[in-house]
Amino acid sequence: MSAGATRDAEVIVVGGGVMGAATAWQLAARGVEVVLLERFERGHRRGASHGASRNFNVGYEDPRHLSWLREADRLWGEIEAVSGEPLLTRTGIVNHGPGRDYAAVAAAVSAGGFATELLGAAEAGVRWPGFRFAGPVLYTPDAGRLHADRAVAAFTDVAWDAGARIRYSSAVSTGRVSDDGVRVQVRSADADETLTADRIVVTAGAWTVDVLAALGVRIPLPPLRVTQEQPAHFVPEDDDALWPGFNHSPAADDPATAWFLSGVYGMGTPGEGVKAGWHGVGPEVHPDRRTYQPDPALTAAIRRYAHEWLPGVVSQDASEITCTYTSTPDSSFFLERFGPVTIGAGFSGHGFKFAPVIGRILADLVTTP
Repeated sequence: MSAGATRDAEVIVVGGGVMGAATAWQLAARGVEVVLLERFERGHRRGASHGASRNFNVGYEDPRHLSWLREADRLWGEIEAVSGEPLLTRTGIVNHGPGRDYAAVAAAVSAGGFATELLGAAEAGVRWPGFRFAGPVLYTPDAGRLHADRAVAAFTDVAWDAGARIRYSSAVSTGRVSDDGVRVQVRSADADETLTADRIVVTAGAWTVDVLAALGVRIPLPPLRVTQEQPAHFVPEDDDALWPGFNHSPAADDPATAWFLSGVYGMGTPGEGVKAGWHGVGPEVHPDRRTYQPDPALTAAIRRYAHEWLPGVVSQDASEITCTYTSTPDSSFFLERFGPVTIGAGFSGHGFKFAPVIGRILADLVTTP
């Protein structure tokens, strides 16, 4: 804002999913006056941050991702301690399938600071009889399962306690961005109002392009593809069986996996079953025009997968859920600042585990002079 002008906050964060909530926490913890605007009600299920389970997967080969994971591991513990909510359960994750060189992955993960264990298919099958394995298996015991709904609530609550103002059912309808600051028109159930701030962070997920258009700014975004994804929960044959998370990588020259639509991920979700899903293959949608109806072909494919590779579940007894992915062409995250506008977008179905680090990075960007 110009010298002497009043403003409602130093920073407005648009989008209260996990990335926006983590950013608001980081900003408020630094003493920044922040308002977090969430278009929908608290705990809504229209975007990408809801549900009870996300894999905290450490099976990356990129040193930058592994560095972020070490930081995320520490920050998840910090937010658990401050909020009093259990968020990360160390179930471990098994990685298998012919699409990766697991000796090379294990070397990278170990160098990145996480424990690894390489097993043969027979040994892994004895340890985890709910799976069928056909080759080497990489087990990462430091990995686990994050509770998504609790995580978003924890970030939001701790941000509130640190002084952030949280506004639900509050959508940005129009706005203006200039070198002097940001002015946005906010539409809510109670009334419409104008909010002003020095800077703005857009973490709006599938609505990113719409929010930027409403603000009247042109940002050189990478192409953002929004899809409706539909993982399913399967009923386990044995309620007491242990289910680590899993990632199954296919190969085009392997007859047993060449038919896969993508890699498969999953985990046991207490109270819901064993979750399994394709990665980023759902139909392209606009988030306001989603049907929320599962695609029958994707349903049939994930049931076939469960029948062939998850002998520990009832493959025909599945309950689908839907969510959105907002993906970049190379699945890299878009974290950039353009004057008073900072963007966090394109988390491509693998960003949730990094949320506290993304919040830190975006807070760094927005507070840099």
